[in-house]
Amino acid sequence: MAPITEVVGGVVLRVRLTPLGVADRIDGVEADSAGKRHIKARVRVAPENGKANAALEALLAKAFGVAKSAVAVERGATARIKSVRVEGIDAVAARARLTALEAKP
Repeated sequence: MAPITEVVGGVVLRVRLTPLGVADRIDGVEADSAGKRHIKARVRVAPENGKANAALEALLAKAFGVAKSAVAVERGATARIKSVRVEGIDAVAARARLTALEAKP
């Protein structure tokens, strides 16, 4: 399963979020024990009152070049693995941006 799925008007990302990280960043793509792929992301804030989800939405908005209002956690608000919808970008552009992020040292 790919971590990026195209939907009408945008994409849905499968993201594994780690709160209380040393920096807000995307660490690339990996697969879980079942072989499902996800984007690894870290944010500095604690997972309380939706702060970590808000930080994730801001991080993804910046990474994919869209407005913060175009990004929303759709499923998994309290889970590590989340489905995040990003409006205004297609799967090809999203994959290209993700590949560029992975190439950065």
